[in-house]
Amino acid sequence: MQHRSVNDVMTHEVVTARPDTPFKEVAALFHRNDVTAIPVIDDQGRPLGMVSEADLIRKEAVLPDPEGRYPGRRLDAKDRARAEAETAGGLMTSPAVTARPGWSVPEAARAMDKHKVKRLPVVDEAGRLVGIVSRRDLLQVFLRHDAAIRDEISHDVLGQTLWLAPGDVRIAVDNGVVTLDGRLPRRSLIPIAEQLCRAVDGVVAVHATLDWTEDDTDQRLEHPRAYRAAT
Repeated sequence: MQHRSVNDVMTHEVVTARPDTPFKEVAALFHRNDVTAIPVIDDQGRPLGMVSEADLIRKEAVLPDPEGRYPGRRLDAKDRARAEAETAGGLMTSPAVTARPGWSVPEAARAMDKHKVKRLPVVDEAGRLVGIVSRRDLLQVFLRHDAAIRDEISHDVLGQTLWLAPGDVRIAVDNGVVTLDGRLPRRSLIPIAEQLCRAVDGVVAVHATLDWTEDDTDQRLEHPRAYRAAT
């Protein structure tokens, strides 16, 4: 099975700032390049942090209403210092949460979800910036055509991995939703087949109505020690 990696979907040409890049120049970089966040890098090209539109907007949010109806957003000392910052180094969120080019798309998605970020600078083995990957980039896998998903499941999952004969399992794919119907030689293969299908790039969900020839799960329950010894 082939999986798209971060290197396959990331943006290779990255707009960056330096720690001493002025506030207004950061705003201009966003505007000129139609981006909403950029990495802040050191002299060796290693990401120090990320500065986003939200970091710049914070400066406006703390300002009082000109008519005196709103005193401005109250911030803790750390966020107030960032709101008052004049350069990218003071504005940025650090340290930067990074990814590696060889990561799979699910690995990058898990990192984004864990750290609650929308994009990840991508670094090489030396920690130097080589790209950036966003949520939108990761969603590209769901643009795969249903036919391509079906072909991969048929050939790679059922044929090459599970060694099933053609026609044992019928496959239908509709808008990324996979339906499996047929018979497997052993009952224990059913969850394996479902899991492998879910791992195929572009699959949204898997619905299986699968029968089996041999119920090998009963053997595990009736003779657990013998089964463990055999495996």
